[in-house]
Parts: sequence; C-alpha cells; structure tokens
Amino acid sequence: MKIAIIGVGNLGYSIALGVLGESQINFKSLYLSKRNTKTLNSFENFPKVTITCDNKEAVKNSDIVILAVQPGQLEPILKTVYDAIDPSRHTIISVIAGRSIEQIEKSLPANVAIIRSMPNTAISVSQSMTCLSANTKGEKNIDSAKAIFNCLGSTKYIEEHLMQAATVICASGIAFWLRLIRASAQGAIQLGFEADVAQELSMQTAFGAATLLMKSQGHPEQEFHKVTTPGGCTIAGLNEMENKGMSKAFIKGLIQSYEKINELKSSFGSSQLRSVTNS
Repeated sequence: MKIAIIGVGNLGYSIALGVLGESQINFKSLYLSKRNTKTLNSFENFPKVTITCDNKEAVKNSDIVILAVQPGQLEPILKTVYDAIDPSRHTIISVIAGRSIEQIEKSLPANVAIIRSMPNTAISVSQSMTCLSANTKGEKNIDSAKAIFNCLGSTKYIEEHLMQAATVICASGIAFWLRLIRASAQGAIQLGFEADVAQELSMQTAFGAATLLMKSQGHPEQEFHKVTTPGGCTIAGLNEMENKGMSKAFIKGLIQSYEKINELKSSFGSSQLRSVTNS
C-alpha cells in the first residue's frame, strides 16, 4: 500500500512511527505532508519515506490518505486536493475528532471510500484502543485501516453513531484511568510507601489487572473471586469503596462526559471539539 499522512502533528507523527515500526504493514511508500517540514527531520533517513509540504503531491502518490489535521483545517485542505483524489483508487482515513463521515463526503468527489478513526493518546506507546467506522465503500477497505492501527494497539469496528461514546470511553477514558491510578498511588503513600514506589506498584497492578482480562477474555467478576476470600481484606476494601459510591461515581462521570461532548458539538461546532476532548 502507498500511504500519505496529511498533518503530521503529535497524532500523525505517532501513526508514522507505527507504520515504520511494524514489519507486517507492507507499504511501498509513505508521504508525510506538513507546512513546517523541519519538525520531520527525524524521518529523513527512513527508506520509502518522502517529506513534503505539498498535500496534492502526497495524495497523488498514495492510495491511502490519513487526515490528521485540526477540524478547522479539514475543508480548506480537501479543497486543495480535491482534483487529486481518485474514487476508484483512494481510501480516506480521518482521525479528526467530531467530523462525521457525511461531513467529509460533502468535501470530496462522489463515491470515495471513507473510514473514520478515533484513537487515543496511548497511540504514542502503541497501546491505543482505536475505534473505526466507515461508509459503504469504506467498509470494503476496512482491513487496510485495521492493519495500520493494530500496530498501534487494538482496533474495534463500530457503528458511527457510537463514535461520541467511543470518544468518552477510549479517548477521555485515558484520563479517567490515570486518575484511578493516581488515587491508588496516593493510598499507597498513606500506607507508608515512597511516592515513586507507590506509583510503580499502582501502575503495574493496573496493567496486570487489564492483562488478566485480555488474556482470559473473562468477566471482572471471575477475577474478583480469585482474590477475594470470605471475611478477607480484599472484600472489605471493595465493599467500602462501593459504599462510598465508586462504581456509581465512575459511571456518572462517563455519562456526564458524554453529555458534555454532545453539548459542545451542538453549541460550538466540531472545530473546538478536538481541543476539548484532549484537555
């Protein structure tokens, strides 16, 4: 495949690193397009990589175009590359928050394959949970998108109407889990550990819990039973947390975040949405 990434900021940069670092992605060329190409000097010595500030050049020399620009830049950029897009050849993958497939279709020639992607900041360490959706033609090319984003974590194909919810669970969700890890570390400090040790214990334990579920493909309750004994310390701690509303507060937080992202989308438009979801 021939890949172009238009807009190589933090997210586009991470995607480029993922493509270059994954041997299973059999790409023939990778075009990286950005206004200020000086920030892309680290890619100059990679074979098959071309750095350019000409978006049309990048599109002409690709069959997969990844749009990683700010929402407000989308229409102007698509206008400049409109004539270079070939519906019979190109697949457009958007990682732009808050821009629907329908909105993107309006700025492109008819019958172009479009895939919408929602990764999270863990993409920088190849551990993103990336949700994908597509228009009818894009569905036929979804394996290409999965090949790219699976090297940067995991992917899940969802209906587009769930993308706002996916933003809350996966993108904002990074912050929610970080807050839980911080709380665990604070508790460890109160129990006598130094701060650096407390954080290490909390991070590895959280990672271990997630890994247990991913490996077993089981339900959290099944793992609860393995660590809780009658009258033991674990069940005492869990019951106290639930008495203080831990699960209820977490779920209410998710719902509040979901309501807020929909409110912002309606009130301010999608140009402000990326900065809000990443804050």
